[in-house]
Amino acid sequence: MNTLTIDTDVAITTALIEDHDCGFVAMVEAYQPGVYSGALRLLGRTHDAEDVAQETFLRAYRALESYDDDRIRTMKLRAWLWTIAINICRNRWSRTKPTTTLDHRRDPGHTDDEPLDLIEWNARLDDLSEPQRTAVVLRHVVDLPIAEIAEITGRPEGTVKADISRGLSRLRDAMNTEGVT
Repeated sequence: MNTLTIDTDVAITTALIEDHDCGFVAMVEAYQPGVYSGALRLLGRTHDAEDVAQETFLRAYRALESYDDDRIRTMKLRAWLWTIAINICRNRWSRTKPTTTLDHRRDPGHTDDEPLDLIEWNARLDDLSEPQRTAVVLRHVVDLPIAEIAEITGRPEGTVKADISRGLSRLRDAMNTEGVT
């Protein structure tokens, strides 16, 4: 479940307006774990996810320098950051297909003591189409609402819902085939 609230967004946008650099630090602290975690599921490799997270915030910092206070005040920060991150992920997908070479480092956003089967999950996610993988990860890993996913991906809400449904169905089928219960 997403722990970020509207109050958090308002506090960060206010901080960005009052002091660009301090507000940026707050934005990175609030959103970096989710961007990294989602990018890890989308791309399947820790170093790629680290690069995407770093590049996302670098681009965001550069863009925010040119935004006026009104634009910052009305921004949906999480959706805006994910639009940047998805575009970076798409650029990486166009160069190389994601692989499942995840090492065993833990996801920084994950706090359970149970070990994760990251390699297996990323192999399953790799079998989904890019729109399905993106929609499933943004909905069930990053915990974004359908409307924000539609905005980020530029796809209609009904299409996003279908991508999620079909992606989850394919994941269930893969787990059934593997005998995972």
